[in-house]
Amino acid sequence: MMDSMVFISELVTTLTLILKEQKKTIATVESCTGGMVGAAITDLAGVSDVFVGGYITYSNEQKTRAVGVSEAALKVHGAVSGQVAIEMANGGRENAEADMAVSLTGIAGPNGGNEEKPVGTVWICVATDLGTPDCRRFIFPGDRAGVRARATIAALKMCIQNLTNDNQPLDHQYERFDA
Repeated sequence: MMDSMVFISELVTTLTLILKEQKKTIATVESCTGGMVGAAITDLAGVSDVFVGGYITYSNEQKTRAVGVSEAALKVHGAVSGQVAIEMANGGRENAEADMAVSLTGIAGPNGGNEEKPVGTVWICVATDLGTPDCRRFIFPGDRAGVRARATIAALKMCIQNLTNDNQPLDHQYERFDA
């Protein structure tokens, strides 16, 4: 676990430097990670220039109330879906008045999965003011802690990729959501 913490710290440092260079801000909207991405970002001193805040929207009610996820998207697609991840990221970016937002919604386990959405399924979305959000589904292996750590790493990598126009697939990426 220590190696992943060092790696997360390195990703946060890279992300923060890029955000500062580009004079951009970021917000987080998290469900299955429960604030891990925001916590990782704020572990680095001096991020108040780029990190405007985050939302932990663990329940469907909070997804709707805090960041404006539609009840229709939740009912039709479920909380663990590309549609909901996009609405979470867009709503978080708009509410926080940030240049970009990253959202995560998934099933960290050990329970809650099914054949269609197994444990380890996580949708991560990065929304910016530049157009269509980057939304991807991952199926991460491991226990609850491992899924959450891998999701945090993937979210930070996706943010960096979006700021550097890198469109490469990431570890455990299963698909991209095309709106």
